[in-house]
Amino acid sequence: MERGWVPMRDPDIRALCEFYGLTDQKAVVQLLELARLDRERRKAKGWWQDSPHPGALTEYLAMEDAASRVRTWQLSLVPGLFQTPEYARSLAVSERVGSWEDPAEIERIVDIRMRRQDRLVGEHPLDVYAVVWEAALRQLIGGSSTMRRQLERLLEVAELGNVRLQVLPFHAGGHPCITGPFTILSFDETEAVDVVQADTIASSVWVENEAASSEYSDLFDRTARRSLAPRDSVRLIDTIRQEM
Repeated sequence: MERGWVPMRDPDIRALCEFYGLTDQKAVVQLLELARLDRERRKAKGWWQDSPHPGALTEYLAMEDAASRVRTWQLSLVPGLFQTPEYARSLAVSERVGSWEDPAEIERIVDIRMRRQDRLVGEHPLDVYAVVWEAALRQLIGGSSTMRRQLERLLEVAELGNVRLQVLPFHAGGHPCITGPFTILSFDETEAVDVVQADTIASSVWVENEAASSEYSDLFDRTARRSLAPRDSVRLIDTIRQEM
């Protein structure tokens, strides 16, 4: 249960709340709702469960698939939901760790990243708000040709009605999110709290309580306010593309 291999039952939740002295009924209800959502998600086998790297990746894919809105801040990389196959492949090769050295495994990772992008279109598209540091647009992942195509892809997704893309330029100086990238996932379900996934060098950190996730939301909003407006961001992206 502690590792997430089996679902949490309502009696388990209530017993743990009592053990740890949690008396805030609103918080208890939120925990019960999260447990219910987890049980529902386990009933259906999602496409992400065939991931070659189960664990944190599978957990994130399941969360993203259930989310209605994603806010993501990226320091050095283009958001996965916007990556081209060439960019994703070059990135996977440069990150070779363990079985990722196998070309077939790398292609599976690329396929997963492309499959995620299905959520950008359709009857109920995912609402995505991305803020990206200028460095992510300028470093040559895969070379000039790959980056030009990647920047063209960013210009394309910026036209989608469910996507808001902003660039934090170098001249903005220091900013609230300078310490690292993170993603905030929001859900339509009543009482469901935002979930934050923050990347570190060694692992991913999950934040699933209302107070902490609100702090991340505040950091995101403050950084977005210092970023270029969407139209100006598109202009900068196109300028960088033409320079390559």
